[in-house]
Amino acid sequence: MIDLIEWGVILLLFLAVLVLFYKYSRIQGQVEQKAREIFESWRRREREDIENWKEQELKRLSDEKAKILFETWRQDEEGNIRTDAVRRSQSVTRGKVTECLIPYFPDFPYNPKDARFLGTPVDLIVFDGLSDADEVQNVVFVEIKTGKAASLSKRERAVRECIKAGRVQYFIIHQSFDESANQLHDMGMN
Repeated sequence: MIDLIEWGVILLLFLAVLVLFYKYSRIQGQVEQKAREIFESWRRREREDIENWKEQELKRLSDEKAKILFETWRQDEEGNIRTDAVRRSQSVTRGKVTECLIPYFPDFPYNPKDARFLGTPVDLIVFDGLSDADEVQNVVFVEIKTGKAASLSKRERAVRECIKAGRVQYFIIHQSFDESANQLHDMGMN
């Protein structure tokens, strides 16, 4: 009988060990599954963090490279821009001086004493013959162009068209001065 009880206890212990082993295996599987999930979640976050870092680093490096390239371009072109600005300024100055001096060039077709410099909207007005005989044969409007582009501006074209159309007038304005009141008054146009 003891043998039967012993075998019963052994069987019971064996069943308890089996149940414990089964529960242990199940819990171990759950723990391993949870550990895998945590590990995969950590790995995914780590990959995302690395991707974000790589993206930010690439952006930072590309911005830095763009700044360096722009600065190099600016330094290279700044000299060219300054040289071009000086050249243009010299060209404009040369043109303005030429406009004033043209009447004294040997090829100028009129007496320099007859020319009057205006500058804008025409460069010169020539009163042809005025200095030689006090008799004006022509009033000539002269626009001087230097450099490659010899086109007239919009205002210069407007003046040219007005003159060509004969829309030119001559007025005398008489302004009287009252010496007792020390002031101008009674402007009259004839």
